Amino acid sequence: MNLKVLAKNIANIYEQNPKVEAVLLGGSVSRNWHDEYSDIELFVFWDGAPSDEERKAPIEKLNGNIIDFHPYEDEEWSETYITQGVKLEISNFLTDTIYKIINDVIISYDTNLDKQCIAAAVYNGVALSGDLVINSMKQKVRKYPYELSVAMVKENIFLGNRWNNREALLERKDWLMLYKVMVAVQTNLMGVLFGLNRQFVHHPAFKWQKYTLSSMEIAPQNISNRLESIFLDDPKVSIRELEVIIEEMYELIQRELPQIDLSLVLDKSLFMRPKNKIN
Repeated sequence: MNLKVLAKNIANIYEQNPKVEAVLLGGSVSRNWHDEYSDIELFVFWDGAPSDEERKAPIEKLNGNIIDFHPYEDEEWSETYITQGVKLEISNFLTDTIYKIINDVIISYDTNLDKQCIAAAVYNGVALSGDLVINSMKQKVRKYPYELSVAMVKENIFLGNRWNNREALLERKDWLMLYKVMVAVQTNLMGVLFGLNRQFVHHPAFKWQKYTLSSMEIAPQNISNRLESIFLDDPKVSIRELEVIIEEMYELIQRELPQIDLSLVLDKSLFMRPKNKIN
C-alpha cells in the first residue's frame, strides 16, 4: 500500500471541515524512511478548538477503529485509529499554537524536545492540505538559529555524575545501571550532534538514529556503526569506545563552537570514581 496516497486521501476528508486550515504529513512516511511497521502521522491544524464529534467524523467516514482518543492536554488533541489495516496517529493543534511553538524554538531558542519535534515536523513534513499555511510555517523554520545550536550543545555536554562510576559498575557487573548510564550518555551525544549539525530533533527518543546520523556532516567518523556497537559489544570494549567517542565529540565542539568553555566538562567527563583501599 502507498502510505502517501492513503495519507492524501485521508487529508481530503479532514479538510471538508471548514475549521481545518491545513493537514501536514509527518513522521517516517514524510521522510521516506518508513517500513512495514510504520504508521501514518498527520498534523491537523484548526482555526478553532475541535469538538469530539468533529474529531470522530473523519474516523467514522473511514470506518476506522479507535485505539486511543485523548482529551486536550499540552495544547494538543490526539487520537489513534486503524483504517485499511494502517494505524493513524493524529495530532490536532490550533494553528496559532504551532506558530507560538515555532517562535519559542526559532526566536527564544527553546531546546524543549517536544517543541523541536513540532519544528522538525514542519521543516520535513509534506503539505497535504492548506499549502499557504504550511508554506508560511516552513518559511519560519527554514533557517536553524546559531543560538539554538549553542544552547543545544551547552545543554547536553555534561554527561552526568553516574558516568564517573562506570569502572565500578563494570567491576560489579551491575549491568542494568551500567546500560542506563550508557543510554543516558549516548542520548546526550545525540543532542550535541543535533545542535552541531543545526537540525531540529524529530523524535524525543532519537528514533531512526541510523538515518539521522547518515544525514549529519559534523560527526565522528563512522559514528552510526560505533554507537550501535556500544550495545552489542562486550561492555568493557563498549565503555572504552564510548570514552573515545566522547573525546572526539568534545574536539568537534571546540572546533565548531570555540566560544563554549569545555574545561570543567572535560575534567568531569574524564574523571573516574577512585577505588578504596580495603584492608
